[in-house]
Amino acid sequence: MAKRARIEDRVEQRTREIGGELFERLNHRSPSIFHARWWEDRLMNWAMEDEAVKVQMFRFVDVLPMLRDHTSIARHLEEYFHEVRGHLPWAARIGLELSTGNSILSRALAFNARTNASRMARRFIAGENSAEVLKSIRQLRKNGFAFTLDLLGEAIISETEADRYQQAYLDLISDLAERVDSWSEVEILDNDHDGAIPRLNVSVKLSALDSQFRSVDASGSRERVLNRLRPILRAARENHAYVHFDMEQSDYRDLTTDIFKQVLMEDEFRDYADVGIVAQAYLQNAEADLKELLKWVKKRGTPITVRLVKGAYWDYETIVSEYNGWPCPVYMKKWQSDDCFERLCRVLMKNYKWLRPALASHNLRSLSHGLAWAEEYGLPSKAYEIQMLYGMGDEQAQLFSERGNRVRVYTPFGELIPGMAYLVRRLLENTSNDSFLRQSFSGDAPIDKLLMKPSDQAAEDPPVTEEESEGFANEPLTDFSVEENRAAMEQAIADAREEFGRSFPLVIDGKSSESRSTLSSRNPSDTSEVIGHVAAASADQAADAVAAARRTFPQWAATETSNRCEYLELIAAEMRERRFELAAWICLEVGKPWIESDADVAEAIDFCMYYADQMRRLDEPVSCDFKGEENTYSYRPRGVAVVIAPWNFPLAILTGMTAAALVTGNTVVMKPAEQSSVVGALLMDIIRNAGLPDGVVNFLPGVGEDIGPELVASPDVDIVCFTGSQEVGLEINRVASETDHRQLGVRRVIAEMGGKNAIIIDDDADLDEAVVGVMKSAFGFAGQKCSACSRVIVLAGIHDQFVERLVEATRSLIVGAADDPSTV
Repeated sequence: MAKRARIEDRVEQRTREIGGELFERLNHRSPSIFHARWWEDRLMNWAMEDEAVKVQMFRFVDVLPMLRDHTSIARHLEEYFHEVRGHLPWAARIGLELSTGNSILSRALAFNARTNASRMARRFIAGENSAEVLKSIRQLRKNGFAFTLDLLGEAIISETEADRYQQAYLDLISDLAERVDSWSEVEILDNDHDGAIPRLNVSVKLSALDSQFRSVDASGSRERVLNRLRPILRAARENHAYVHFDMEQSDYRDLTTDIFKQVLMEDEFRDYADVGIVAQAYLQNAEADLKELLKWVKKRGTPITVRLVKGAYWDYETIVSEYNGWPCPVYMKKWQSDDCFERLCRVLMKNYKWLRPALASHNLRSLSHGLAWAEEYGLPSKAYEIQMLYGMGDEQAQLFSERGNRVRVYTPFGELIPGMAYLVRRLLENTSNDSFLRQSFSGDAPIDKLLMKPSDQAAEDPPVTEEESEGFANEPLTDFSVEENRAAMEQAIADAREEFGRSFPLVIDGKSSESRSTLSSRNPSDTSEVIGHVAAASADQAADAVAAARRTFPQWAATETSNRCEYLELIAAEMRERRFELAAWICLEVGKPWIESDADVAEAIDFCMYYADQMRRLDEPVSCDFKGEENTYSYRPRGVAVVIAPWNFPLAILTGMTAAALVTGNTVVMKPAEQSSVVGALLMDIIRNAGLPDGVVNFLPGVGEDIGPELVASPDVDIVCFTGSQEVGLEINRVASETDHRQLGVRRVIAEMGGKNAIIIDDDADLDEAVVGVMKSAFGFAGQKCSACSRVIVLAGIHDQFVERLVEATRSLIVGAADDPSTV
């Protein structure tokens, strides 16, 4: 331990020395006042000092690609900056006030806004075509930098677009390789410690090679990506080019890594060394992942490059994990990511012969630490490289180049307007309060603070610990990017198939009952498969079920509310234990895809937990006193509830309506849809396992036309809860409204019926989001949801483009059996 401590102390001391030297040199250089960059930086710093202006500016830049004429640009400027008008310079305020309608000033303002945004984009985007890209990378090389090219553009939402993305890289390699290789050699850029390295270097995103790239369909996504990836790797190898695999959000991490490993273990590519992958230091499991990658590389026998980054999806990861109720995959504090970056630097430098280090950061402390470890382990200076972003931190890049390090610039290219999303991300990074670039150039932060060891910040800024939420919280959806979860679902489907053909009885007053007829439930994805046989109740048995519920009602209504709530929580607990089993039966019985089936179970659990939570609140009497009076308001059970559920949410809706009735003290006759009666029978098993008294819930599958009238018109039924079609719902309402002299109260009907749902697409909508949103809503689960989009109202200016992309995206959907994870 003592020796290890001395090494770390020595490296820390050297880190500060290197960092101090870099800052000393950096402070003597900055863009001249006569350079356009100086004015751009000052303008950006001014805008970003005011959070309100910053937000509106990013909103405008983000929407600008969709604004097609000067009128819409001027309108959006007015809309976005009206609230912050007082924060703007006087010239900008006057311009906004006078640029209304179709005036000359309006045209000038719109032209100026688009021109300035495009100029800003060109700072971060190297060009729109091969000629412009070639010019940019030639200039980079002249300035002493290597490059890696990354294609920007619209999100890939159709197979046509995926083909186009692949072809763009094939063309890029074909067009540039020979030209780049004809340039005069630059020793530091064109060689590493082992010899010559490719000059042409490209970065690809695997998700862009498959419009249906989804972690739930790992196998299918892998094969589709490989079919487009192999030609790129062949072209790169034939043209002596390097291919780097970019990382995206955490959901794609394992799938991207698996594809990377699989293709590079194939005989054709196993000895191909001019490849690499990204390690993201902001991920909490980054260190373990890197060590696993090292084991794999040694097994493969050929080294790779690892681009070490902090990570660019922090906001996305934190929001998605919170929304889904999943553990957050990223560190919550910036210093933790920085600290992890430094630990990974050590791993890379120590194993540089297998994992060639490429340190990608603008943080001088982080880079200095990496260089210190390189010195400690005696690495040749050409054995690693520094990587920085095009248009950011040019002065810093120059420092490392002058120091004798190979500096590679991550160089995005593509159409400027679709590339605006990239521009917004770069602007956010540049202007974040935590941005090292912003802090270092502001001049306010002392050098000692900027070079502080990340872990030393723990005392002032301790790590965030996830706290248990109080009260109700939604049941987390299953994360199918986790291999164990996919395997569990596959096994559950296989196990369910082994159970096909079972018979399920009625349950009346706690007793299992057969009937003269049965319902045979079939797999809608393959009607030759019989899911099971369920007893179909007769009208007499329906009457028996209502009578049992009526007899049990007084006892159940008198049961303590806390006990009724606990029953629901027991039901929810067993659903959690049997989650994959239930999802598998839903998938097979009603043709519901994996993700939707899992969500069905989660929603059923939510209903139980939410209603239990709310009932405890509602059980407290509400006081409403006046002088001389003491008044309390409280709820009491109504009686017997008939629950008639649909087939499309076979567990969630059946559970929800039943649980609501139960926890409020009512007894239930539970009728599932004919098409989903096996799932209904499984729910009844869970209810019985929870130990509810006999007769509190009576399971009554059957044909609606046979038993519906008896249930709805019975004088002993107090509530009818129905979800289904408008036609049936209105008929139930009509029948239930007819008063029988034997009934003890006014019968209530709760009917949730179908709708006609529209999505409105404005002319400034982000089509990447709009097309995918409409497509998922309309065609997910074959549109078999009351919430499915059935109409799209599109403004004229964007109509043709929207329809074209929607059609192509829809053609690319995979239609198949529900138990195939590729089916949406």
